Amino acid sequence: MTDSASTCRTPASQPLMACQECDLLQRIPPLPIGGKALCARCGYSLAARPTDPLQIPLALSLTAAIVFVVANVTPMIGLSAVGRHASTTIVGGAWQLWHEGEKIAAAIVMFCGVIAPAFFMVLMLAVLITARRLQRARLPHWVGEILRWSLHMQPWSMYDVMSLGVLVALIKIAQLASVDPGIGMYAMGLLAVLVPAIMVSFDAREIWKLVDWETGKEASTQAVDQASLAGGGR
Repeated sequence: MTDSASTCRTPASQPLMACQECDLLQRIPPLPIGGKALCARCGYSLAARPTDPLQIPLALSLTAAIVFVVANVTPMIGLSAVGRHASTTIVGGAWQLWHEGEKIAAAIVMFCGVIAPAFFMVLMLAVLITARRLQRARLPHWVGEILRWSLHMQPWSMYDVMSLGVLVALIKIAQLASVDPGIGMYAMGLLAVLVPAIMVSFDAREIWKLVDWETGKEASTQAVDQASLAGGGR
């Protein structure tokens, strides 16, 4: 564990980081496996280096991908009233909202409940599987681009908000009809736990420092040079 004194003695070559609690700017030293960096002022945990930065996030991502499929192909809730029974999935609910004219709400449900989580899980799996197969060797520059997009998609995977909204709706509907939570409902609740768990166990810095950005720059420079030569030839 890195104490506050050793944090202050960090070389100036290390990047600055602001503490989320007290906003103190400080440099994070290279951490040993299993180590932590604490804020020099308030003791808040600034960074941590897990013992295995790939195994646990990969296992959680695979589990989340399987649960995601279950959540989208099985009924989320079933309603029974006056001898009739109906059930729907997340996609079915979004389609019903669209059909009833609530196009903005349908687009939000579809994006936050299906599109963003699907992109997040697929991109995270691509990053983690590639990093694991290469065994901590230099990663292609496209891995860094994929990781950046996956981190952009994660905040939009709002299964916790959706679960809360569905629970509130179920409480109100229960006065008018019999409500039967389906497998999709439980899967959605599990995803509300798995998605944050992936981000808690995953340290993006372990991937960033392995990405070979120079290769991507060289390839881009060569492509620009070739395009310039081709244009000059014409």
